[in-house]
Amino acid sequence: MIDLRSDTVTRPTPEMRQAAFDVEVGDDVYGEDESVLKLEETAAQMLGKEAALFVTSGTQGNQIAALTHCNRGDEVLLEASAHLFLYEGASMSALAGVQPRTIEGVRGAMNPQDVRAAIRPDDIHFPETGLICLENTHNKAGGAIVPLENMQAIYDIAREHNIPVHLDGARLFNAVVASGISVKEYAAQADTVQFCLSKGLGAPVGSMITGSADFIRSARKWRKRLGGGLRQVGVIAEPGYVALTQMVDRLAEDHDNARLLAELIEQMAGLRVEGEVDTNIVLVNVADLGLTAEQFLEEVKKEGVLAVPFGPHTVRFVTHFDVSRQDIIDTVDRIMNVSRTCV
Repeated sequence: MIDLRSDTVTRPTPEMRQAAFDVEVGDDVYGEDESVLKLEETAAQMLGKEAALFVTSGTQGNQIAALTHCNRGDEVLLEASAHLFLYEGASMSALAGVQPRTIEGVRGAMNPQDVRAAIRPDDIHFPETGLICLENTHNKAGGAIVPLENMQAIYDIAREHNIPVHLDGARLFNAVVASGISVKEYAAQADTVQFCLSKGLGAPVGSMITGSADFIRSARKWRKRLGGGLRQVGVIAEPGYVALTQMVDRLAEDHDNARLLAELIEQMAGLRVEGEVDTNIVLVNVADLGLTAEQFLEEVKKEGVLAVPFGPHTVRFVTHFDVSRQDIIDTVDRIMNVSRTCV
């Protein structure tokens, strides 16, 4: 089975497994797990921030950011198809007690002037704008890279109004490798950044939050309140360190495989690639086959390919390091078997 559902399905590398086996562990709640401390220090240095915090998932990291930045009753500005809005179980409202306000973007990028216009004036009828959230790369936009200039413009507006900016950078290193822009440059356009170790970087579990020392101190308490106090966590932090220090540059292979997949699918009757392929996500519209996304996925699953629905007629394929170039060619052959029966 060729699994293109997500880059979260990657299995830890032999180096990660060995690192987990060999690591010396301590109690992280007491600040005694040297592996976690090393991982947090490395993440902070790489992004140019004062401090970092290891958390169990990207969603937990994003929600800790909302809890730390905001007061109950605040409003959070974010793009209309942001992961924070669509795929995190309304946890921003359920946990932080804040109200999301969405702004329609183009390929995940909000117009800075729309952001400016959405910032609430001082009026007792309105909530305070407590946070602006960005996402790069943008999942729902097909792994699109939000331009650095767009982020800079929004961050400048936020600073004018003394509003913090949080970057959901779950796949930030995909943007870094594809664009050639350093991770520090991207991170400089936000006060806090969350990024995943467990997606394209391939760690079995974990994400990082980076920001100021004061922010991370408060975030650590929110992690504890959420039941996220970690004990002998070096067994997952050390694989995360391997992911962060050894797995970034190879993301280019995933991008190449995604482009190849898109190019070959575009040649098939009845299939259409939606948008551009910037990184490791390919969105394919199957409407012209006369199938829904769910029906198409059932058929390709019989052929030995897994993907996920991303709309009524849209299917998402995600490349990762467990998918080889030969797997891409085999995937195309198997999809072709399905398309021939429908066109």
